[in-house]
Amino acid sequence: MKLTVVGGGSTYTPELIDGFARLRDTLPITELVLVDPAAERLELVGGLARRIFAKQGHAGKIVTTTDLDAGVEGADAVLLQLRIGGQAARLQDETWPLECGCVGQETTGAGGLAKALRTVPVVLDIAERVRRTNPDAWIIDFTNPVGIVTRALLQAGHKAVGLCNVAIGFQRRFAKLLDVAPSEIHLDHVGLNHLTWERAVRIGGPEGENVLPRLLAEHGDAVADDLRLPRPVLDRLGVVPSYYLRYFYAHDEVVRELGSKPSRAAEVAAMEKELLEMYGDPALDEKPALLAKRGGAFYSEAAVDLAASLLGGGGSPYQVVNTYNNGTLPFLPDDAVIETQAAVGAHGATPLPVAPVDPLYAGLIANVTAYEDLALEAALRGGRDRVFKALLAHPLVGQHAYADGLTDRLIAHNREHLAWA
Repeated sequence: MKLTVVGGGSTYTPELIDGFARLRDTLPITELVLVDPAAERLELVGGLARRIFAKQGHAGKIVTTTDLDAGVEGADAVLLQLRIGGQAARLQDETWPLECGCVGQETTGAGGLAKALRTVPVVLDIAERVRRTNPDAWIIDFTNPVGIVTRALLQAGHKAVGLCNVAIGFQRRFAKLLDVAPSEIHLDHVGLNHLTWERAVRIGGPEGENVLPRLLAEHGDAVADDLRLPRPVLDRLGVVPSYYLRYFYAHDEVVRELGSKPSRAAEVAAMEKELLEMYGDPALDEKPALLAKRGGAFYSEAAVDLAASLLGGGGSPYQVVNTYNNGTLPFLPDDAVIETQAAVGAHGATPLPVAPVDPLYAGLIANVTAYEDLALEAALRGGRDRVFKALLAHPLVGQHAYADGLTDRLIAHNREHLAWA
């Protein structure tokens, strides 16, 4: 089995490598290819990856290359983990929206739109090159904004499934609080990528007992602290929102916070520099503890599980993924991409039936889906007017003066990545 990671020079990659090594019985990789245009960085990551495999007794071969076409040729699955423009572009995404009083964040709001505009054309080019060399390969997208990127891939006819680590993070956190094995936790996880709610936490599978009321009663303070939301909000909702919902539920508070402290991008850039220095140490043969602060917790377990199921192996039968709605949420178009529990196998991902969604959540889901429609149109066709309309439609923007100012800033800060600008 050959698996290719595009963006393999990411500092995330050792987390992925560690999972591939530990879970080799679930996903028996014989060849792993790390592709990245940053040759020096790639070799640092690739060297550590080989040492991790060697230490854990994994017999698979690890290849590094800057040649995308060679890297994806013959791959059974291609995992995308890209950041177009690097941390410098992320820093901009987190900064200029604040000038208009809006959240500065890399996956939602105006910053998220900028990332989508930079990313979608590049991902589609990569996917076409994968299709030319191996049309049967699965594409697993971990590149943000996952919902928009996955929709672009699916609309272009690619065999693609989107992946995020939010759900597996909740699964592991809830399992620890309830003192059960993570595999026993089944989430009623519904919404869009980075806009989801856990409406039930079931033990033993989709039909198991819902223990969410007990979880909130006994551990509500801990869950609220994790989400940085007041405990009474969780009690009134009776669900657990994704931590990304704080950008919506506490927008003004978050804007004040972001304007008064160093950006996350600056923190991550400093962390990456330190991590790469560590990766260059020939004595290091495991992922360093610092990597846990980089983000992407449990990413490797989720990626292994999904790849194993898509490639006909031993992955879990039900997984939270991003895929076409196809009637699952009746208030959305069939070709909207939702994030929910799905039956996953060699056929792809088929969403499980979902109970009716409360208007409190359905309204926001529909609103953000409309924004994603417009965002994808802007990413595919370009143009200032399309960018403006996407921003005007986003609930974190929503005013014409803000949308106008943000449009000008977005284009000015991303001109080198926008072919039409």
